[in-house]
Amino acid sequence: MEYKGSSVYDNEQFFSNFLARRNREESPNNTMEYPAFMELLGDVSQKRILDLGCGDAQFGVELLRQGCLSYEGVEGSRKMAEQAILNLAGTRGKVFHSSMEQWEYPLDHYDVIVSRVSFHYIKRLERILEQIHHALHEKGRFLFSVQHPLLTSSQASAEQTARKTDWIVDDYFDCGKRVEPWINEKVVKYHRTFEEYFRLIKAAGFMIQDVSECGPRKENFSKEEEYKRRKRIPLFLVFACQK
Repeated sequence: MEYKGSSVYDNEQFFSNFLARRNREESPNNTMEYPAFMELLGDVSQKRILDLGCGDAQFGVELLRQGCLSYEGVEGSRKMAEQAILNLAGTRGKVFHSSMEQWEYPLDHYDVIVSRVSFHYIKRLERILEQIHHALHEKGRFLFSVQHPLLTSSQASAEQTARKTDWIVDDYFDCGKRVEPWINEKVVKYHRTFEEYFRLIKAAGFMIQDVSECGPRKENFSKEEEYKRRKRIPLFLVFACQK
C-alpha cells in the first residue's frame, strides 16, 4: 500500500514510531533543521502565524512561548490534528483538520506563514504557493523547509536498512513521484530540484531573502561521531521569502 500526503500518520503503528523518532534528542530535525529554521525566522513577537502541515503543533507551542500574537495550524492527518489540539490546550493556538490543498486561505491575514518538512508530500505546489501569497499581509514573510533534493532524488539510499554511511544521488533532474520505504511503510513523496523550488517561489510572486542547507553545528551534537556523519550530506533545505 502506498500512502499519499499526510495519510500515513493515521496508521497507528506508524504514528507512534514516527513520534518516537521525531522527538528523540539527536533527531536531525532537532539538531539541524530547527536551528537553521529559527535563525531565518527571527523574532516572532506580535506576529500572526499560519503553520501548514503543522503535525503535532509542538512548533506552535514554541512560537506562542516566544510571543507570537496568534498561531493557526493546518494538518491533514486526523491523528496528528488530534495530538496538536492536545498540545495546544490552554494556549491561544488553533488547529484545523484540513489538507493544504483544500484549506481556505483568508485574504491578507497573516504576518508569517511557515511550513516545515511538508511540501515534498505535495504533488502540485503552484496553487498552494499562490494561496500563501494571497493570505499574507504586504511584506509578509514565508518560510518553508523540505527534505534536501539530494535525498529525494533517488530512493536507493532509503532502501538501505542498516545505518547509512553512504548515500546515493541519481535521477536528480527527473522531477516527480518517488515511493520511499519509511518506518516499514511506503510513502509517496515528490522530488524537485533546487532550481525547481526557486522557479516555483519566483512564479508565485515572492522574493527570496535567504536559503539554508541546515549545515550541522557542533554545539548541537553530544557525540562527535554523529556530528561528523551529519557533515557528509545535506538533509534539509530552507527558503526564507517575502511577499
